[in-house]
Amino acid sequence: MRLSDFNYNLPSGLIAQHPLPDRTASRLLVLGSDSHGQLELINQQFTDVIDLIQANDLLVFNDTKVIPARLFGKKESGGIVEILLERVTSSDTAITQIRASKSPKPGSLLLMGSSDDPFTIEVIGRHNGSQNPFFEVRFSGPCIPILKKHGQLPLPPYITHTPDEIDQERYQTVIAKNPGAVAAPTAGLHFDQKILDNLTKKGVCHTTLTLHVGAGTFSPVRTEDLSQHQMHTEWFSIPVETQDLINKTRAAGGRIVAVGTTSLRALESAAALGITEGETKLFITPGYTFKVVDCLITNFHLPSSTLLMLVSAFAGYENIKKAYDHAIQQQYRFFSYGDAMFLSRL
Repeated sequence: MRLSDFNYNLPSGLIAQHPLPDRTASRLLVLGSDSHGQLELINQQFTDVIDLIQANDLLVFNDTKVIPARLFGKKESGGIVEILLERVTSSDTAITQIRASKSPKPGSLLLMGSSDDPFTIEVIGRHNGSQNPFFEVRFSGPCIPILKKHGQLPLPPYITHTPDEIDQERYQTVIAKNPGAVAAPTAGLHFDQKILDNLTKKGVCHTTLTLHVGAGTFSPVRTEDLSQHQMHTEWFSIPVETQDLINKTRAAGGRIVAVGTTSLRALESAAALGITEGETKLFITPGYTFKVVDCLITNFHLPSSTLLMLVSAFAGYENIKKAYDHAIQQQYRFFSYGDAMFLSRL
C-alpha cells in the first residue's frame, strides 16, 4: 500500500482541543460484524466498554508518564531555541528536536533556565545521520529533575493552547507511574478509577507494561512507498507479572485487550523480537500478522500517520476507512483529547 491510501479529509472543528469535563464522557465507536459477517458500526458511550470486555479478558495498559519535555532557551549567539525531547537515553543525555532560525552545530552550547537558576545543553550531534531531524544532546545535570523544574508539558502540535492546570492532570492516565514519555498513551485517558473498579468487580484483570512514547510518533511519513519509511525508535518493557497474566489468559480462552496502540506495539514487538525489554522500530502496516493482541481500544489518528496504518492492519483497511467516514459524519471528536474506538480482529 502507498502513503496516499491513508489520507482523509478532517474538518478542523473535529480536532478536540480540550478534554471533556469527565474522563469517561467520550463516545465509543464499536466495530463489529452482523449475522452475515458484514461490518457493523455501533455508536456507544465509553462507559459501555464494561459490557464489551468479558470476565476472562485481560486489559493491558501502558503505564508511562508524560514528562515536561518542552524547554525554551537561547543559543550563545542570542537566538531563541525551543527543545522538545524525543526520548531520554541516559541520566544526562537525550534525543531531541530543536527549533531555531538555524540548526545548531555539534559542539554548540544552548543556554537554558533563568538567570538565577541556569543550566546548559550541549549539542553532541545529529542523531542517525545528517538527514534526521533529531539531535543528540547532553544536559549539564540529570535530565529528569531539570525537566521537572524547567520544562513545559508537551501537548501535541494540533492542540493550539498553552498547557494549563487541567492539562497537567488530564494529559496523564490514572495509572501513569513511569516517567519518560513525551506524548500520552491517549486511549488510557478515557479510564478513571471507577471504571477500573467496575471491571475488577466483573472479574476482568488489568495489568501494565511500559512504552515511552516519543515525539517521533508525530513525525510525518515522507515516502509514498511505505517500505522506505524509517520508523522511529521507542523503548519498552513488559514485566514478568504481565507476561504470566497473558499466558494464563490465553490458556483460559480469554482475549488480550490492548489499551492503546502503544500497548499493542510493545506486545507485538516482544513477540516479533523475542525480547521483553529493549528498543523497537516495529512498523505495522496492512498485511502484518498479529501474534498477541485480540482487541484494541484506541483513539482516532492523524491522516497518513503510522498509527492509522497500524489500526488499518488490525481491523482491516476498508473497515477503518468506513469507520472514519462514519465518525466524521457523526461528528466524533478526534485525536488525543477525542473519542475512542473498540476494535476486534475482524
